[in-house]
Amino acid sequence: MFDVSIFLRHNFARVWALACAKLTSLEIGYISSVMVTELLSPTVGPHQPANHTRASILPSIRKLCLSVDYITDTTVSTISKNLNSLTHLDLRDAPIIEPTVAFDLTNLGLQQINPHGKLKHLSIVRSQEFVATYFKRVNDLGILLMADRCSSMESICLGGFCRVTDTGFKTILHSCLKLDQFRVSHGTQLTDLVFHDISATSLSLTHVCLRWCNLLTNHAVIRLSSNADLSFLDLRDCRNLGDESLRAIGTLPKLKTLLLDGSDISDVGLSYLKQGVISSLISLSIRGCKRLTDKCISFLFDGLSTLKLQELDLSNLPNLSDTGVLLLVRSRVPITELRMRQCPLIGDTSVMALASMQVHADWCCGSSLRLLDLYNCGGITQLAFRWLKRPYFPRLRWLGVTGSVNRDMVDALARSRPFLHVACRGEELGTHQWDTSDETYLHDYEEVDELEQWLLEGENESDDEEMEVAENVPELVA
Repeated sequence: MFDVSIFLRHNFARVWALACAKLTSLEIGYISSVMVTELLSPTVGPHQPANHTRASILPSIRKLCLSVDYITDTTVSTISKNLNSLTHLDLRDAPIIEPTVAFDLTNLGLQQINPHGKLKHLSIVRSQEFVATYFKRVNDLGILLMADRCSSMESICLGGFCRVTDTGFKTILHSCLKLDQFRVSHGTQLTDLVFHDISATSLSLTHVCLRWCNLLTNHAVIRLSSNADLSFLDLRDCRNLGDESLRAIGTLPKLKTLLLDGSDISDVGLSYLKQGVISSLISLSIRGCKRLTDKCISFLFDGLSTLKLQELDLSNLPNLSDTGVLLLVRSRVPITELRMRQCPLIGDTSVMALASMQVHADWCCGSSLRLLDLYNCGGITQLAFRWLKRPYFPRLRWLGVTGSVNRDMVDALARSRPFLHVACRGEELGTHQWDTSDETYLHDYEEVDELEQWLLEGENESDDEEMEVAENVPELVA
């Protein structure tokens, strides 16, 4: 990741000119679209005649990932024409105001994509980070024009194309016969009809993301399940999906990541996953599924002995209580990342149970968890912090809590466990795991067993004494 913001505009031009001609991959965290155009466009060199143009910059670049202020026709055209070896293009913008026609992407810009026919991976996303804005000047015609040049595409991600209908999205699925990754976010006009006859195509999709596509229903998921090779399925914030969609998902034998945040599923619906897919899942998120209760834990895990599940998100479930966590502990699922933020009924009992959790007979208690997010859980008090001290949770590297429980105890805990990252302001732990590449993410965990180190070196009593002093101080409001 390259940060352009640390350079003045004219200074960065000099740095850019020094870029190695053999560079094949470049990611820039933020750069203005105007600067991209200026730096990539061949211009007349110094002391050269007017008919002499500068050699192409970055002639070997194959992968380009840019976050810009506005994705425009000029930006797309300049990149497409001047980077002849490009196989992977990822463009993302986050406008702070509604773009004008001169600073926006239109059908004409999409038509310029992939002139050399080498592009395999394309991602164009308009983020809603600052304002709710979309690519309002792109419609089905633009997608049709782009699809003519994208028959060899393997991965397509489109975000914020609010005027593209089923016709446009369906064209992509029927034109790009090598496609194995299909992602759409904020597809406000995408409906079940896109997938109605997907079984008639030769597609073998492995990754599908349909986030914030609120017109989708169970029928779309049932059709999608004909792709038996699906390993990644992101259906977050598709509000109309219910239990019948889970019945179809339960038949996918290779599914490893399933994200169902905000859907209208029930405890009984989750039991359909137990029939097959739960044994292959590595990541499961049911954040914000309001109908779920403690029973969903037993419906998922009771009676199963060998599971691969490592990441579980139970955040924002108003009916999940300590009882559900006790059921999870008894199941001995080898979870390394557990998120339960914004659960009002989760309290100290859950922390004590997780601290005592023993996944395998020869492992120490609480040994599997590397990430635990308890931010704004209603029942967490000072008592829970006693169970967050060493030697409990020896491999824990990320912890989310509410700082207002007792700020002194939070600070003392952070000092006593130098390998532990403590977050208390509500930030998501680790990276934004699902919002960028939509791929399963990895944390850079230090390979240190804190319990082993503690036993070898002896407990740092001063740090624990500091926590004990903090426990006796009245609660402070951060």
